[in-house]
Order: sequence, then C-alpha cells, then structure tokens
Amino acid sequence: MLSTSRNADAGTPPAAEPHFVLNLSCAAEPGIVAAVTTALAGQGANLVETAQFWDRQSDRFFLRVAFLGQPGTDVAGIEAALAPTRARFGMDVTVLDSARKPRILIMVSRFDHALLHLLYQVRVGWLSAEVVAIVSNHPDARRVAEHEGVPFHHIPVSRDTKPEAEARLKALVAETGADLVVLARYMQVLSDDFSRVLAGRVINIHHSFLPSFKGAKPYHQAHERGVKLIGATAHYVTADLDEGPIIEQEAERITHSMTPDDLVAVGRDIESRVLARAVKRHLEGRVMLNGQRTVVFT
Repeated sequence: MLSTSRNADAGTPPAAEPHFVLNLSCAAEPGIVAAVTTALAGQGANLVETAQFWDRQSDRFFLRVAFLGQPGTDVAGIEAALAPTRARFGMDVTVLDSARKPRILIMVSRFDHALLHLLYQVRVGWLSAEVVAIVSNHPDARRVAEHEGVPFHHIPVSRDTKPEAEARLKALVAETGADLVVLARYMQVLSDDFSRVLAGRVINIHHSFLPSFKGAKPYHQAHERGVKLIGATAHYVTADLDEGPIIEQEAERITHSMTPDDLVAVGRDIESRVLARAVKRHLEGRVMLNGQRTVVFT
C-alpha cells in the first residue's frame, strides 16, 4: 500500500520548514547556551545541530546552532527574539537563512582547475550557491563561463590600471549582491583597501610552499629541493599577503621518483579540493573568526 501525506489529495507537497543557522561569539561566562536555546524555544525552534568551543587562551566562547523554525519565521524575528540575550552577554551574532542560496563571485587568472571544480560542485548541489559572475584578468575563462551560463567579466590589470580595475570589481560585487568572493587561483594581489572593505568575505587558495618557494614555478623549486610533502591552504584575504586566517589545509606525501609536472598535477588536485571545502564551510556558517585564527565547526 502506498503511503500518502495529508496534503496528497490537494496535489501539493507539504511546505518545507524554514531552516536557519545561528552563529555567535562572546566572552565566556555561565548561562550562554541556556539563554540562547531558551530564546529559540520561545520561537518554536527545533534544534538540528549544535557545536560550541571555548577558547581558553582568549576566553572567548563560540556557538553554532542549526535549527528549524515555524512557518513564517524569518531572520528579523529571530534577531529580535535574541536581542535581550545578545545585549546581556555582549554577543556578536549572525543568523543565516538556509533557504536563500548565497551568491558567489569567482575570480581566476589562467589556471582554471579550482574554478572548474567549484562550478562542478555547484552544479551537482554539493555547494549550495549561485555563481553570479566569473571575473578574470585574462580572457581565457570566457569559454568556461559561457558553457556554464555564468556572466563573464574580463578586467585587465596592470600597475597603472590597478585602481580602476579594483573600482570596477567593487562595483560588480555590489551590483551582483555577491556574499562571497572566491579567488580560485587569481594571480593578482588585492589592495589593502579592497581587503578591508570585504573583510571576511574573500577566500583565497594557494600552495603551502610559502614562504620558502615564492614566485614562478614553486613546484619546480620544491622538486629541486627534494620536498616530500605537497599541500594547499585556503584562507580569508587580509592586508597581509597570504597570511589571513586559515580555513582549510591539506597535504599529500610525494616521492623522489615524481617529476616537477607530477608535483604540479598533485598540487592542482589538492588546491581544488581544499578551496571547495573552505567555501562550503563558509557558506554553511561553519567558520568563525577568532582574531588571526578561525574556529571551524565540521
């Protein structure tokens, strides 16, 4: 016998329950979790997932709560319900509505392996996001963007045109409503001003040979020195080049028999995976800034 829902006769599926993610941080003290969950219970919230961390070094407390809300629940209502608790504990609070797909803008130069991996993960639904634009300082990625049906913006950058290029980029972020900018092997240094304006909203990926092997062909440099581990690091962009808070890393052992091209192939694979995982954790509200470090709830 086939089971039917109570809405089956009407021919309409049951309405999806609103799904939210609450992130907060504050000075550690007793009663935080109780106060937050009591406020959420007052809104009829059904908790799905919780994670917490007390950083004893900074005496800072971090909490992530994913929950289902009642029909009609919205972010404004949740924030209003939490306002007294927020004021009591001096909390930094963000509430995400998981029903809304985050909008991401991807930047790339000539190496498109990380870009292609991100686009695939969005297409199959592993990354719940809308890619609103692909931006490059070279025209190479236009073909990929057109194939995926994503608007492509070629913004050349030189020493003389860098301010104008970044002004165009800032305008594009505003026009598209991008929640996150992803540097998928974008080989241009962003200015301090741009990094400050979009603090916590730009993720970069690079090989983990820094600072030992800088500049061109780092994998070839590593091969010359007999390196035995290849890795990649995804981090938030700050004014300190390649030194922003780290979100995700991975390393893989290599052998003496591998050529420089083998190292490059392994490195590209790791970079693609690490960047995608970092983006996913950010979009799901699993990453919280803790000074120069991050708290990552997996």
